[in-house]
Amino acid sequence: MRSTLQPIIEELVAARRTAKLSQRALGTKVGLAQSHISKIERGAVDPQLSNLLEVARALGLEPMLIPKRLVPAVRALTRPTIHGRSVEQLPTYRLDETDE
Repeated sequence: MRSTLQPIIEELVAARRTAKLSQRALGTKVGLAQSHISKIERGAVDPQLSNLLEVARALGLEPMLIPKRLVPAVRALTRPTIHGRSVEQLPTYRLDETDE
């Protein structure tokens, strides 16, 4: 069963990796053991809200509560864009080995 926290946890893991922080380094920043960070990331524990907030803020994220009806607008505003087009709308190209 997928945890309701899974999308949040995935964002935290991605942010930690982008910041090039180990679980141990992140744990040190927020005062949690590396093993607890690992358990949070694996979904093995249901973390306290205060721990989630501390971890998010240490990674440069600010969790916010927004009305559900505004979620599509917020997603549209935060979606990566290039020249006004969302990254998902840009054409993709694949180079085959024969196209070198």
